[in-house]
Amino acid sequence: MYISIEWIKDFVDLPEISPEKLAERFTMATCEVDDVLTTGELLKRVRVVEITQVEDHPDSDHLHLVRFTDGKEERQVVCGAPNVAVGKKVPFAPLGTTFSGGFTLTPKKIRGIVSEGMLCSETELEIGDDDSGLKIFPDDAPLGQSVGDYIGQKNDILFDIDNKSITHRPDLWGHYGMAREFAAVFGNPLKDIWNSEWEKTIRSWMNDEKPPVSISVDPDSANLGFTGISMDNITVKNSPQWMQDRLNACGMRPINNIVDISNYVMLELGIPNHIYDRNTIRGEEIIVRRAGDDKEFVTLDEVTRELLPTDTMVCDAQGPSGIAGIMGGLDSSIADTTSRIFIEVANWKDSEVRRTATRLGLRTDALQRYEKSLDSQLLERTLLRLVELVRESCPEAKVRGSVVMANMPEYSPMVINVSPQRICHVLGKDVPADEIVKILRALDFTVVQSETGLSVTVPSYRATKDIECDADIIEEIGRVIGYDNITPESPLNTISAVRLSEAKVKSRKIQDFMVNRVGALEIMTYPMVGEKLLDQAYWPVKNESLVLVNAMSPESDRMRPSLIPSLMASTALNQKSYSSFRMFELGRSYQEDTKEFSNERYQFGFVAFDKKKSPYLEVANAMEELLNSLNISFRMVPGANDRNPLYPQNWEGLHPYETMDIQIMGKSRGYIGTIHPLVCRNFKIKGQLVIAVLDLTDFQDQRMKDKTRYQPLDRFPSSLFDCTVLADAQTPVEDVVKALKTMKMKELDWVKVADVFVMSEEQKAVTLRMSFKDPEKTLAGDFIKEAEDLAVKTLESKGFPLKV
Repeated sequence: MYISIEWIKDFVDLPEISPEKLAERFTMATCEVDDVLTTGELLKRVRVVEITQVEDHPDSDHLHLVRFTDGKEERQVVCGAPNVAVGKKVPFAPLGTTFSGGFTLTPKKIRGIVSEGMLCSETELEIGDDDSGLKIFPDDAPLGQSVGDYIGQKNDILFDIDNKSITHRPDLWGHYGMAREFAAVFGNPLKDIWNSEWEKTIRSWMNDEKPPVSISVDPDSANLGFTGISMDNITVKNSPQWMQDRLNACGMRPINNIVDISNYVMLELGIPNHIYDRNTIRGEEIIVRRAGDDKEFVTLDEVTRELLPTDTMVCDAQGPSGIAGIMGGLDSSIADTTSRIFIEVANWKDSEVRRTATRLGLRTDALQRYEKSLDSQLLERTLLRLVELVRESCPEAKVRGSVVMANMPEYSPMVINVSPQRICHVLGKDVPADEIVKILRALDFTVVQSETGLSVTVPSYRATKDIECDADIIEEIGRVIGYDNITPESPLNTISAVRLSEAKVKSRKIQDFMVNRVGALEIMTYPMVGEKLLDQAYWPVKNESLVLVNAMSPESDRMRPSLIPSLMASTALNQKSYSSFRMFELGRSYQEDTKEFSNERYQFGFVAFDKKKSPYLEVANAMEELLNSLNISFRMVPGANDRNPLYPQNWEGLHPYETMDIQIMGKSRGYIGTIHPLVCRNFKIKGQLVIAVLDLTDFQDQRMKDKTRYQPLDRFPSSLFDCTVLADAQTPVEDVVKALKTMKMKELDWVKVADVFVMSEEQKAVTLRMSFKDPEKTLAGDFIKEAEDLAVKTLESKGFPLKV
């Protein structure tokens, strides 16, 4: 949104500082100024010249060689305008002139002849819409004078305001509201322009005649107050240049005096309005109602809009004439022949007009203001300002009757009590009570001082959604004095250590272990998923009773029944960048429950992916070490458990031979499994994927006994021995390890599975790694050889021969 500083000066005197300093201070106190722009520079360079000679271009059938003078010297340009003629006075832009969009005139040959600049149209100078030919000035236009001086355009400074920074301030969507902020920030008084004397003058133009247009409002509609007035003897013409300049500067195209006045007042006071051609109001009655049976409506932009029965419409006796708060109808717009008008200033419920506009895909300047929650108390003043400007533009205009009103809400002032001591305490700065009162009054708050503090009455236009409590009053003081003027200090509060809950201790230990020992990265996936993701994972439970009523998208329309589908989706995403990775998540899943509606489970999920080899054993070893580090007693049982509550019995997502059930306190609390290749193919995962899930819900709050045992470091070295044996493909690896542990030898310290290689559908090779040591001495070479031979014989005796 553009704010004209020249316009602001109509209401308040500004300090003599640079526009950049002005913008910086305003940004710190009120709202962000994105950019500072200057208008009028183009028209200062463009001069009035008179054409002295016109010849046809020798190499073109539509271009002309035009000579002209500015009263001092003659020049020549190549021009293709159809209305070029000797004796005409036209605008000339010399070389070096920069137009909007950044285009700068440079010496250029056109069909072989150098052109020394450009003769311009209204459109190119942004002073009109006629682009059919050159702008023609009257014969008495002074040669050599800048076009800006000739038409009376003043240079202006524009602040480009970031709309996002004023969404909570409906009073700042007009120049007068902005001027009030400038007055408070710089300590200058706001000019009392629209006072009681002004209002008395406007009302003196009214009379006791019955208003020709009546108003009726359905209380069930989105209306929050409706005012209107009728005027006759209107002459539609161009609006004065100063008004056109201000509209152009703020990004609005001038149309005619009546339409321009409507737009001008909206930019000035921040209240949208609509001016009807009264000849188009059938039955001379305005009716505000729901659309009902009306299915379609043609708006001012000549687009047919589909209506819902709940949309609020402004209608006449025969049908709709405007979509409330958004856009008027094509049939009720101002025409060149309009002589009778009806001026409407109304207010509408922000949420309803926003909902309608969003559905229609129609955002207008009026909607942008209504959706911020405007103040109905400002409607009548806006109406009187419109009447004033219409009378200025059309001195013969006559007011018919007086102001008509309907559905005006009762106003109850908002009063907030706050003490100067609390204001200073919250801000961390001593601000004198007199300065606090001065700032609030400059912002149009009414303040009554007493021994107990300040009683602050909030202006009606700040009470619609902006100011609600004493904290908002304190914010007003802070921003005006400047947060940059408050010295930052560290808080003096004493902070004591908080004892973590057992659940949090376990979570921290899991995070530390996974990051530091496993080298995994923690992820956080969305707790809501879509049916499509569950189908991808072949997950049979769809949580149909946990579907959201107003989901943001079909991809997140229900609470997830498990972490697994989300983990697989993250794997599919990350495999594009990494050939191998480890990830984990601590999150919640949700199971349907007929009694409690939802059973929320706190779970740990671990993912290992590798494009070349299976990380199944790595995951199993990591889970074993993790559970030991948490001092949790557990058993790992090879094979799938159909009664494991962490996945449905009919889920086909796990590899049939690479699955392990984790049992804690006698129940299945987790599992480790390689994801079936068919599921991986669904996610376009190209590699080996192993997932482990652990349900922490039932024991996360239990205090586990510390089983850590300390012992001296080994004084004597151990001896490692690897051997690879053959086993049936269906034989659990655990059986191979158990077979070795039957060897009666105290020097056998530990046994681990180093690798598993599937040789065929019937046979696999299992590599075991074992450690021999004696705490009292170094093992002799002969003893080590005997121990290794005994290990091989023991395995062979159990049916696991050494692989040759």
